[in-house]
Amino acid sequence: MTQQFETVALIGIGLIGSSIARDIRHKGLAGKIIVSTRSQATLTRAQELGLGDLYTTSSAEAVKDADLVIVSVPVGASGSVAAEIAAHLKPGAIVTDVGSTKASVIAQMKPHLPDSVHFIPGHPIAGTEYSGPDAGFIGLFQGRWCILTPPPGTDEAAKAKLRMFWEALGSMVDEMDPEHHDKVLAIVSHLPHIIAYNIVGTADDLETVTESEVIKYSASGFRDFTRLAASDPTMWRDVCLHNKEAILEMLARFSEDLAYLQRAIRWGDGEKLFDLFTRTRTIRRSIVQAGQDTDMADFGRHAMDQKT
Repeated sequence: MTQQFETVALIGIGLIGSSIARDIRHKGLAGKIIVSTRSQATLTRAQELGLGDLYTTSSAEAVKDADLVIVSVPVGASGSVAAEIAAHLKPGAIVTDVGSTKASVIAQMKPHLPDSVHFIPGHPIAGTEYSGPDAGFIGLFQGRWCILTPPPGTDEAAKAKLRMFWEALGSMVDEMDPEHHDKVLAIVSHLPHIIAYNIVGTADDLETVTESEVIKYSASGFRDFTRLAASDPTMWRDVCLHNKEAILEMLARFSEDLAYLQRAIRWGDGEKLFDLFTRTRTIRRSIVQAGQDTDMADFGRHAMDQKT
């Protein structure tokens, strides 16, 4: 594949950052990869894994010659990173991020960044419950959406170049207004994680069901909630605090719908229950048809077991 950038600086080298590094190397998309993270232990591990060409704990040092800067830190740290790198950015560089909230990231970063760079926020909708440089892998973004939320007046050539980069990683790329992005992600990502954290917490607090029973019989739906609830606590704390309005709006709607369901169960209204469960099956089928999940039984787990 053709090299797209001479130098790419990765600020943050967790699951997303390390997966980007691996794909850049695998596909030959950059001449040089510079890895930066505040933790010396994490930086040392990234070097052991061969994720970059140069390594530094200084994000300012990392970006000075970079054509593309990708900020892959918890969204609450976006502003401090922007402040640190602003004076050291190369004119004409593209600066982007991978945060799950966009309005907050723009509000934090944009005031610090000079007009001489192209700031194009982004969000690859991909991931696992694991974190750190060991968690990344080649192909994480293959067939997954990446949403760009460019501010008004963004340079079209820079936007096209960033789009081409994400497409080279295998992503399908779309554009959204940042506020709309935050509402969409509040319902498809943030709320499910919050519900998962809460359900697993509820199970842990139950006095009438033991922890050993929860673990023993978790092959039912509870097991799938635990995968979401195992996600990085720092990242999800920041998501909740930085997409507060959209999440609260979706939580209010969810609470209303849950009360409706509660009444149907209480009064034995089987017709309402059947109608709801039928409608939600249709949504599941649409997700499979869109290629966002498999239609294999048990999410393909049995097929994976047979291969091992």
